[in-house]
Amino acid sequence: MTLDLRGILILSIGAFFYSVLLPSRWRGWALLIISVIGVYVFQPFLPIRFSDFILPTVTIGLTVTGWWFTRPKDSAFERSDAITLVVIVALVIGLALMRFLPAEWRITPSRPPDPLLVALALLVVGGLVVAGRRVLSLTGLVLLIVALFVLLKAEPLAQMISGAWRGGTGQDVALASAFDLNWIGFSYIAFRLIHTIRDRQQGLLPALTLREYATYVLFFPAFVAGPIDRAERFVKDFRALPELVGMDAVRWSDGLGRIAMGLFKKFVIADSLALGMALNPTIADQTTTPGSFILLLYGYALRLFFDFSGYTDIAIGIGILFGIRLPENFNRPYFKSNLTAFWQSWHMTLSAWARAYVFSPLSRALIKRKWNSTLNVLIAQLATMIVIGLWHGITLNFLMWGIWHGVGLFIHKQWSDRTRAWYRGLNNKPTQKRAWTAVSWFITFHYVVIGWLWFVLPLDQTARILFGGGA
Repeated sequence: MTLDLRGILILSIGAFFYSVLLPSRWRGWALLIISVIGVYVFQPFLPIRFSDFILPTVTIGLTVTGWWFTRPKDSAFERSDAITLVVIVALVIGLALMRFLPAEWRITPSRPPDPLLVALALLVVGGLVVAGRRVLSLTGLVLLIVALFVLLKAEPLAQMISGAWRGGTGQDVALASAFDLNWIGFSYIAFRLIHTIRDRQQGLLPALTLREYATYVLFFPAFVAGPIDRAERFVKDFRALPELVGMDAVRWSDGLGRIAMGLFKKFVIADSLALGMALNPTIADQTTTPGSFILLLYGYALRLFFDFSGYTDIAIGIGILFGIRLPENFNRPYFKSNLTAFWQSWHMTLSAWARAYVFSPLSRALIKRKWNSTLNVLIAQLATMIVIGLWHGITLNFLMWGIWHGVGLFIHKQWSDRTRAWYRGLNNKPTQKRAWTAVSWFITFHYVVIGWLWFVLPLDQTARILFGGGA
């Protein structure tokens, strides 16, 4: 099951029974159980034997490890945490037992490995995690997560790992591909884990039980494509679940309305644009006139927005039905009149994460070195946008896209710093202010749209279009 129409219907019906029939004290447990199972259900089939069971299990392991490392050192291992750990382990082994069921009865992507081996692996890894806290620092854990991210997102490295894994399972190494390691949800899991680790280092992370922490990291509506919630905001809703009114009309109309809006955006507008009205490498090669190419580029920009914001609406709507209000992720970004405002409105939770954990600490470090302030801004903005770009994939295309936006943000910063007094003076000239706002919007919109070329087309094709004057 994915968040397609069938999956959305199943979750919506499940939310009804969750709200009406489930005793209020069990709601938190229900969200944990659904989220753990969802890690396996959302994982697509992978050709390497057992990989589509192993990777979700590693996701669970990383989540428990993140909690173990971020809990206060003087805190006791509570009975409730022990119960949560037993529940998580029982769920993983229970899913492995589906090995003995007919294929049509399984909810895992393929036949799981032997449950005894799974139990033994969990025992060994658990021992390593407990011991690891004595030798591995929080910074070391962050570096480990980043290393995993690099191995997955850098295609040559992922292909090399795929080849080694195939060799170990006796499969054809010649078929090795980076797509063999399609670890669903890991990009978002990594950022949530880093958020909690860095906040623990800074003394900002509230004390969380294992049930709260695991549900936050794995929460099923946001597992595949966000938004990236903050732990302290999520846990506030989570702890209020026992007081949730089951069939509250306002909550249900709000949740179902967001789901309906998301369905229309994603499955009507975005999917319609994808049917030949949005840019891709094949269509770009077949386009003969500049006007038609620009129209296709507009189509791709709109498709991205409606696809992504539509999914976000669906995730937020499902979260509302289950009593968790996820943060907003889009706020009319294509209507913003400067690039800074665009990035405060497009994938807002990712932008906020990058500001908190890349831009701000890097800026502070550069200021301490007493370098040229303009150079500091350029370095910090470039680094932040490059991280956002490479988060999508470690390729030259995403690197160039990050540089494109980093340079754009730097130019806007320099322009706004030097024209602030002039712009304030436009408050007394409403006609001129409206005209300048329109010009600013036009420039910003097209800068963003042109940047999507790095996203959708091969590097040489994009360079030829931008600098060679044709598709």
